[in-house]
Amino acid sequence: MSTLEIKDLYVSVAGKEIIKGFNLTIKQGEVHALMGPNGTGKSTLSNAIMGHPKYEINSGQILIDGEDISNLSVEERSHKGVFLAFQYPVAIPGVTLANFLRVAVNAKMKALDPESKGMSLIDFRRKMKAKMDLLQMDYSFGGRYLNDGFSGGEKKRAEILQLAMLEPKFAILDETDSGLDIDAIRIVSEGVHSLASQELGVLVITHYQRMLNYIKPQFVHILFDGRIVETGGPELALKLEEHGYDWVRDEFDPTETQA
Repeated sequence: MSTLEIKDLYVSVAGKEIIKGFNLTIKQGEVHALMGPNGTGKSTLSNAIMGHPKYEINSGQILIDGEDISNLSVEERSHKGVFLAFQYPVAIPGVTLANFLRVAVNAKMKALDPESKGMSLIDFRRKMKAKMDLLQMDYSFGGRYLNDGFSGGEKKRAEILQLAMLEPKFAILDETDSGLDIDAIRIVSEGVHSLASQELGVLVITHYQRMLNYIKPQFVHILFDGRIVETGGPELALKLEEHGYDWVRDEFDPTETQA
């Protein structure tokens, strides 16, 4: 069973330090939720883990099974087993979802085994249809250009379909529930929950309890001022839903002075 470990991570964006000593360990099969007010570093963290060049790691480590991947490219991190579902997926006109997925799947197979000739077209179509059934997606979806003209819910389902097809060890879902209606949240969340039960480690970044009703995290963490300040079970998310983040600011704001 693989482990993703983030140790004492500090990350800057455009010269400003955003992540300030972040620590977290995720094992395959575990679901962790990361919550926190806007501007506390949630998306910065997800992009830094995935290797976006805009986000500079000042110090700390990102390890998979003890191997530091902090200096690897985005593609290399993907091949090591990390997946990021974007908050705002990009459209690629002219490239069908099915063709995009087949290239991605075969590239990963080739990276893991240089002798691999990739997945046959028949096997690929069979696998893609099975994953589409899981996410309640019409098969015609695969023939559409990637995210081009997709609704918010369709974009997020396409992201989760990519996750299902690539079968990473760890998935980071950056506010996947953003812009989704209740039915879409349920379908996407249940798809992720099903995958998590198949030895996928998940980090769900979200503002809302509603997605967690379906994904069911074992661990909930609060990110504030670039670090985790509180960890608990599902009841912690319920507390945030009821009371908001004011109590977090009152307790952990380093700029607040005592009278």
